[in-house]
Amino acid sequence: MEFQDKVLTCIDCGAEFTFTAGEQLFFHDKQFKNEPKRCKTCKSKRVAVLSSPSARGEGQHYARVETRTTCSQCGKDTTVPFRPTQGRPILCRECFQQKKTTATA
Repeated sequence: MEFQDKVLTCIDCGAEFTFTAGEQLFFHDKQFKNEPKRCKTCKSKRVAVLSSPSARGEGQHYARVETRTTCSQCGKDTTVPFRPTQGRPILCRECFQQKKTTATA
C-alpha cells in the first residue's frame, strides 16, 4: 500500500497540518482507524493538560469508588475499587491473582 502526504485541519486551532506518508504508514502498521485530529502543537498542549496532577485528580480530595459484587469465577462476595462494566467478568483478589500468575507462566 502506498501512502501520500495529506493536508488535515486541526479541530482545536483550525490550522492546516500535514499527515505525512510515514505517519500514515505508522498508523496503518499499528492498525489505528482514525486520522489525527490535532496539529503537533495542539496535541502537545492537550497531553500536557491531561497529564497534569489536577487533571488526574491528584492533590484533590475525592471519594474512592468501591463496589460490592460477586466474583464471576468462584461466586464469593467481594469488593472492587471500580464500577463494574456490564458484560465483563469481575474477579475477587484471589481469583485475580491466580489468573495473573497463570497468564505470566
